[in-house]
Amino acid sequence: MNFHHRRSEEPEINLIPFIDVLLVILIFLMLSTTYSKFTELKVNLPVADAEPSRDRPKEIIVSVSGDGRYAVNTRHVDGRSVDNLANELRAAAGAGKDQVVIISADATAAHQSVINVMDAARRAGLSQLTFATQSSAGAPAQ
Repeated sequence: MNFHHRRSEEPEINLIPFIDVLLVILIFLMLSTTYSKFTELKVNLPVADAEPSRDRPKEIIVSVSGDGRYAVNTRHVDGRSVDNLANELRAAAGAGKDQVVIISADATAAHQSVINVMDAARRAGLSQLTFATQSSAGAPAQ
């Protein structure tokens, strides 16, 4: 009889099947995950909580109506072209190019109308832009 003890070998952990299973799970999760799209988000703009407006003598207020009409410092702009708006901004700015352009757009105004104001300000050489919003309490703010 052989009572000789065999040396027990240390069990080996094979990681290759474990990694294979994890990769399969990862691929499955990547394929089955749904991502929300930005077009499905409901956004209510413009509303913001901000500090009360300050009086700034060097400001030009450009109003954009819901149907895309413009007014520069309460003076209506003829037509809806960027060139007409840029000419009005140049006239309102005069010689001072350090004035702040405040874009006060209606919440239902088209995005393109606001982009047109930004482009006209760039053409007129006015680089300081800001947007007017209303606070969530309903009082106008900037």
